Amino acid sequence: MQAVVQLTGVTRAFAQGDTRIEVLRGVDLTIRAGEIVALLGPSGSGKSTLLQAVGLLEGGFGGQIAIAGRDASALNGDARTALRREAIGFVYQFHHLLPDFTAVENVMLAGLVADRPQAEAEARARDVLNALGLGGRLNHRPSQLSGGEQQRVAVARALANRPRLVLADEPTGNLDEATSDKVLAEMLRLVRDTGASALIATHNERLAATMDRVLRLKDGRLVEG
Repeated sequence: MQAVVQLTGVTRAFAQGDTRIEVLRGVDLTIRAGEIVALLGPSGSGKSTLLQAVGLLEGGFGGQIAIAGRDASALNGDARTALRREAIGFVYQFHHLLPDFTAVENVMLAGLVADRPQAEAEARARDVLNALGLGGRLNHRPSQLSGGEQQRVAVARALANRPRLVLADEPTGNLDEATSDKVLAEMLRLVRDTGASALIATHNERLAATMDRVLRLKDGRLVEG
């Protein structure tokens, strides 16, 4: 089975004055189709940096990064952007919804950016929002939604284009425990239903234990368990 994510010897360092800070020190990572992986580590351990590497969000990384079987290091900027748009969905700690757009319009945007016909983008947005229990909130703007509902709309947006891979950076970090559990459970269910893979950064050991595999970032390297 082809790996959706394949990192080999990935490194990332930053200069801070005369000091060189090595955040990633040769990370190897394989995520297979349909696999949901939790990424744990304390603040400052490099979780967000690793997600940026996998998400092709910035340059400056050493080593090899392959997404959906394509070597990202061999692609120019436009091709990397196209691969990111086609293969990856993102969920962040804050929902980043457009305040003047309704829930369905916010989710539709993902399809429109991917050049899907408007009717198809709207139908898909409605389907995903319904699957997340938001059928009665389609025409509500973010300010009219609860925190949990806002984050579910963000999850729907990430999954609207049926990505091969979902990347989530503390996706329920702004929610209370009960709401966090509910939103993450719905997110994991929908990811599994679509057959996507996922890499989910979290501080929550209990939630991580519900995923297929747990990885920890320690001293710039990944450790199982």
